[in-house]
Amino acid sequence: MKTELKKFEEKYAMSLAKYGNNKKLADNMRNAFPHPYTLEEAYKFIETCKNNDEKKDIVRAIILDDEFIGTIGVFVKDDVYSLSAEIGYWLAEPFWGRGIMTKCVKDLCDYVFLNYNIIRIFTEIFAYNEGSKRVLEKAGFKFEGTKRKSIYKNGNVYDSLAYALIKED
Repeated sequence: MKTELKKFEEKYAMSLAKYGNNKKLADNMRNAFPHPYTLEEAYKFIETCKNNDEKKDIVRAIILDDEFIGTIGVFVKDDVYSLSAEIGYWLAEPFWGRGIMTKCVKDLCDYVFLNYNIIRIFTEIFAYNEGSKRVLEKAGFKFEGTKRKSIYKNGNVYDSLAYALIKED
């Protein structure tokens, strides 16, 4: 079982649409993540990833034994936050709980710290998302606090949890 982070290609579109079209997944994502997730959406996302500025957006497909199973990205901030970046990710439900995402988070953060002038990678997750909480903690992220009633999703208000990973000197 070999997991790799690769740049996006059109050949991943079918698996992206198949795995992305999951209500459980969409319920834990920002509203920009569509549900249902169609093949057309997959092709649009892949095109966006292929054309993005790698100086600001480092987005990768998660490939397991040559099959697309998720995505991960780090997005460099600007202005007074220019040494910080935000991480986001999702993994297809059949692969949850196997440690795959923890490895991918570690690998991409290592890559970003090595190749970019970034000292802090942060994220916010839905407070009820125990799986994502475990991923971040196992990857070395530290809990920074709860943002009360900070998320409005599907007609409900939720707390979010702030996490960050700081580059070691």
